[in-house]
Amino acid sequence: MPVPVPRQRAIPAVECGQAPVASPDSGPSTELAPPGTNPAENPTIQRAPARETTTEKREKPTDTSSGTSISTGIDRTDPGTGTGRTVGGRRENAVPTNLTVLLIEDDPAGSPIVPDLQDQAGKPIRVRTARNLTEAGRLLTDDVHCILLDLALSAPAPARPSGEGSGDGEGAGEGADELAVLRHVLELAPRHAVLALTSSSDAERGAEAVAVGAQDYLFRDELDGRLLSRAIRYAVERKRSDSAERRLAEGRLRAQENRRLERGLLPTPLLAGSSLRFAARYRPGRSRALLGGDFYDVVRTPDGTVHAMIGDVCGHGPDEAALGVELRIAWRALTLAGLCGDELLGTLQQVLEHERSDDEIFATLCAVDISPDGRRAGLCLAGHPSPLIAAPGMPARLLPYDNNGPALGLLPGARWPRMQVELGAEWSLMLYTDGLIEGRIGEGRERLGQDGMVEMVRRQRAAGLRGEELLRAAVNEVRELNGGELADDVAVVLLDRTA
Repeated sequence: MPVPVPRQRAIPAVECGQAPVASPDSGPSTELAPPGTNPAENPTIQRAPARETTTEKREKPTDTSSGTSISTGIDRTDPGTGTGRTVGGRRENAVPTNLTVLLIEDDPAGSPIVPDLQDQAGKPIRVRTARNLTEAGRLLTDDVHCILLDLALSAPAPARPSGEGSGDGEGAGEGADELAVLRHVLELAPRHAVLALTSSSDAERGAEAVAVGAQDYLFRDELDGRLLSRAIRYAVERKRSDSAERRLAEGRLRAQENRRLERGLLPTPLLAGSSLRFAARYRPGRSRALLGGDFYDVVRTPDGTVHAMIGDVCGHGPDEAALGVELRIAWRALTLAGLCGDELLGTLQQVLEHERSDDEIFATLCAVDISPDGRRAGLCLAGHPSPLIAAPGMPARLLPYDNNGPALGLLPGARWPRMQVELGAEWSLMLYTDGLIEGRIGEGRERLGQDGMVEMVRRQRAAGLRGEELLRAAVNEVRELNGGELADDVAVVLLDRTA
């Protein structure tokens, strides 16, 4: 069992402030080297056709664990990375073991510019060499972790018009972009770490390479094996960190866009000129969502009538949420156009039948139209729970629901009678979806139900709760009784009229 080597400070290849050192607290990565890349595990593995470097021409060390001769490998406990931990007596590094490096350089003399890449244990890093970008494309397999790119490599030639000769894309004329070869490599290998090699007299060009996308730059005439080994591991870890950070940022951006979209889909009540006070509470059932299958809206028409509606599409996923928004918008348009009662609900059913993705999908709905004087209201129920009304000196109770019609989308040609109810001079009217009454009570199978909800509201009103405070307390108590988050969407609308 190998003994863990004490962790040392990680240093970048070029200490010029171009990149931060990887944090030792970032934790180990579970990413491992691709299967078969360790010749000790797969003795039949063959190298890709590439020119051997000095590192690979050296005498092959022996793997002490298997007794077989290998040509590649890397210290699994290299302290130079500044990362890793000991698990079960074995050192785990964030940087993959058995690193493979692809060197892209076109030295015509054939003399390698990369020194021996060995760790402190004397194990070499596997190096492949490509003389041009075409050959690099063939050697860029999944087991390559880092690319060493000589910026002196001839840049790819611009595309030639048809009939003006052919070539493999190598070579460039004067005036070409000095970093065109780097841009080409970054496009060819967007997920690989890249180290740029330049001369010590051209540090500015190296800095430009980092700005373009390379993880670091090194001076080819000052290369040191130990420093280069650390630079490779640092570049691989930094590339992984950058990729993870980019994915995290993209995920956060998508989440923010979704939240903005869902907030925009929630209604803005149109109650200008009305004396009624409005409050609402909405809690979707699906995780990390802001909108579910429940929907509601309140508008005041030019004649002074206040129309309120709440509904529930069966299910609480994104498709049901989208259908709920469509029904809400259709209800508002039809209401402002002068429709109400059975005529409005019949038209909504046609919208549902055309927009739903499955014939089994239906929606319940409660619609109330309050007269301009605020003392009377018309009530239409389409398979939906009846609203709750409370008034000073009178306990909370449910409005009549004897003439409850079927849910929208169940019966073609269905009718929904409109009931006339008396509200009085001062009252509070609460519309809600079944998510508020179907939560469990404790660990048993018993549910809160409408009777439990009525009793809960009575108690909370007796404690002096009104408006937003009442709705917040009601939803929170239902969650506590359920022992956690509710499985279904919850929407509650409260309209108050004071004398």
